[in-house]
Amino acid sequence: MLRICCWKITSVVVSLISSRQVESKRPKQKSLKFISSKENNMTKHTYPIRGMHCASCARTIESVLKKQAGVTAAEVNYGTEKAKVVFDENKNSPHQLSKSIEPLGYTFQLPVEKNLAGSSASAMGMTASEHAAHLGLNQTKQEKTIELNEMKLKVISVMPLAVFSIFVMGWDILAQLQLVAGMSIFIKDFFHHLLPIFATYTLFVVGKPYLLGFYRFLRYGKANMDTLIGMGTLAAYLYSFAVSAFEDTLRPYLDVDSTYYDITIVVVAFITLGKYLEASSKLKTGDAIERLLNLQAKTALVFRGNKEIEIPIQQVVKGDIIVVKPGSRIPVDGVVSKGNSFVDEAMVSGEPMPVEKNVGDSVVAGTINTTGSFTFTATKVGSDTFLAQIIKMVEEAQGSRAPIQALADTISAVFVPIVIVLSLGTLLLWLVVGTGSLGLAQAFSYGLTSFVGILIIACPCALGLATPTAIIVGVGRGAQEGILIKDAATLEKLYRVNAVVVDKTGTITQGKPELVSISSLSELSEKALIALIASLDSHSDHPVAQATMRYAKEKKINPLPVAKYEMLKGRGATGVIEKTQYWVGNVRLIKELGLKIDEKMIELETKQGKTPVILATKKEVLGVAMVADKIKPEAKESVERLKQMGLTVIMMTGDDQNTARFIADQAGITKVFAQVLPEDKLKLIKELQAKGTRVVMAGDGVNDAPALAQADVGIAMATGTDVAIETAGITLLHGDITKLVKAIRLSKMTMRGIKQNLFWAFFYNIVGIPLAAGLFYPIFGWLLNPVFAGLAMALSSVSVVGNSLRLKVKEL
Repeated sequence: MLRICCWKITSVVVSLISSRQVESKRPKQKSLKFISSKENNMTKHTYPIRGMHCASCARTIESVLKKQAGVTAAEVNYGTEKAKVVFDENKNSPHQLSKSIEPLGYTFQLPVEKNLAGSSASAMGMTASEHAAHLGLNQTKQEKTIELNEMKLKVISVMPLAVFSIFVMGWDILAQLQLVAGMSIFIKDFFHHLLPIFATYTLFVVGKPYLLGFYRFLRYGKANMDTLIGMGTLAAYLYSFAVSAFEDTLRPYLDVDSTYYDITIVVVAFITLGKYLEASSKLKTGDAIERLLNLQAKTALVFRGNKEIEIPIQQVVKGDIIVVKPGSRIPVDGVVSKGNSFVDEAMVSGEPMPVEKNVGDSVVAGTINTTGSFTFTATKVGSDTFLAQIIKMVEEAQGSRAPIQALADTISAVFVPIVIVLSLGTLLLWLVVGTGSLGLAQAFSYGLTSFVGILIIACPCALGLATPTAIIVGVGRGAQEGILIKDAATLEKLYRVNAVVVDKTGTITQGKPELVSISSLSELSEKALIALIASLDSHSDHPVAQATMRYAKEKKINPLPVAKYEMLKGRGATGVIEKTQYWVGNVRLIKELGLKIDEKMIELETKQGKTPVILATKKEVLGVAMVADKIKPEAKESVERLKQMGLTVIMMTGDDQNTARFIADQAGITKVFAQVLPEDKLKLIKELQAKGTRVVMAGDGVNDAPALAQADVGIAMATGTDVAIETAGITLLHGDITKLVKAIRLSKMTMRGIKQNLFWAFFYNIVGIPLAAGLFYPIFGWLLNPVFAGLAMALSSVSVVGNSLRLKVKEL
């Protein structure tokens, strides 16, 4: 009954705190744009923060910043380790704000003053690499790598000590239970002198951050998980040191044979291991923006003084005439003024088919010219380009507050002072009440025993391990299933999503054109028809031509020699094969030849997202092949399983309405948004969130990056672009959408495990603290010996770790 009640209470607490955090942190109104700018002497800027290592750090820093003179708004994000601050520059400065949090162990990473003019590289007059450094992507990553390596060395040094301590602890406990023979005097004396050395190194070298957390709590009243860890381990160490140093003096009053050095070692070791794994998962926080910056061309070929010269992209100005050669990246936004070509705009639209560009058509920075050369007039440069806007959107989305904060850190703010007051109050109560009936010596002995027992049994090892152990196992299980999870917060957020937004190309569909049907309109066989089409297409690098070539290769059909080959811009190609001239191309080409074709059939096929490849001679149409981006075989089943889980499934794509509707019907999706640009996708996500919907977004293109970053959880296909992968919180290997269902199930299992772990962590405290305090002594004569307090603490940790390990064998 007690277990059921505690479990229900824990579940309710978890739900209430998490839901309150979601509601309080979900943006219900237009968020501030924290780009370095000035308005009425108010400065808005984002500052990277050094020294953050737990979720409650963000709350601590934020509360301090909001109290500073001239500060009107402050928002600290633990995931990105950045603070967004709005303050009056006449009343405060970045250096003063940094000074205000230095006593708590944090500092701002302040940029050079001249770089405070804007967010994008061009707006600040910097190169892309300089901008990356300004954003903290390179320098901070290097610093974090060094910090991570130092933490790794500490973990490597302390884990053998933890294993040794567990061995000693287990032997001692089993001996007291008379399950094994006790230690010999020699071995016991050896351990008696060795464990203090191990514990001293562990606590004051490896555990230094936790001691500082306890010190800052005493001095500034700011508590976090480090406070709990430092308090518990220091209490165990100091008690053990006291009875070791003054053994003969304290023997009449205390059980000097029981020490808790092993408790100190084990707790610090496992907590440090958990923090190391968390830090390693966060190392690539800024990779998405860094990769976006790498999409930007470094130079541009510009006409200056009737000469074609190559200049840095920062020197390009609006109105420049820019030359683009085959295979090169378009440097800025503009309008084609001469020539034509096919441009790969997958970064913008997410669609695999390059788009033909003629005079008067728009081109955008970061897209790639595939064939032909052309010139265009620059219309948008610097921070105004489409690519720069995507970078800014990703920056803002990644810098927004996470909807869920760590539950254990929220509880610790109340738990720490309660434990301290309770332990000190218990000691005082024993001295006041127990002296009259027991005598001062015995009352002090019982009081000190209760004081230490409370601190040890309330030591937050189980509370500290409750979340990270489940997360570690969950992330590992995900990796085995081909689900790569970037950080722990992602699993927490994925647990509560109720809507799934998916991109079409590369997520629902294969992501590349394939030949899907062949219709012979003559005496030619299908094999002969493909041989002729593939022969002409073998001279072209157009994606449609490549699709027919791949099909011919799969069917082991070899192309034939082609003479007098000629590419017909925007229509197709022609050539002579075995003394007969053939044409291959679109409907426009067939009309120019004066031939007739069933246009209604072609129109019906194109409405389904198919591209016709028509083969003809001068006299007749020989056949039609259809090329399309096919739906993934597993898409329909995956969508159905998502619906069965109670999730709303929405598809959005840059493709036209007819194609989008056709693909959606095949996959069983009813809600569709077509012809959407990256900013439209981002807007849709924000609109859903404003209604209280928790959204998971699945995509694979650069155009999906802003929406992936804004969504509560972003999921990228590993077959997609690097930018989408780095922006998303989860990556699905092989682009398998069935893993999306498994990822959501994994998150639910992991969160259920965390709740169960929290139950066990609280259960031992709820039962153990009153027993350690001596609450049952007047009635039953029960007084918890610190040895069994340590055993209870160890059992709580074992139960938490054991429960987490069950995730390894559960079916997804």
